[in-house]
Amino acid sequence: MANENLPLSYKGHPLRRKDNLIYYGTMGEKYIIMLQVLSTKEVNGLNMADKVSVQLQLTDPDLKSRDRVVKKSEKDSLYAAMDVAAVWLDRALSGK
Repeated sequence: MANENLPLSYKGHPLRRKDNLIYYGTMGEKYIIMLQVLSTKEVNGLNMADKVSVQLQLTDPDLKSRDRVVKKSEKDSLYAAMDVAAVWLDRALSGK
């Protein structure tokens, strides 16, 4: 019960989900990752993501949404998308 208030996180960055969008990172930082589940397939009675869009975005609210996108890619599983997202976010936040 004590863990009820802790946000879900992956490799030290928080995850937030709204429908088929997953935001990875903190809006207080310069960059954030947006993952969008584009399609799913049923495996053993569960819906699994089989096409996921990954976008590294600037968090500057003054930019138009298309100008915020720094990098983008499509992956064929949520695991592959999260793997790329973690690398992109860590590199972007470290300035590499």
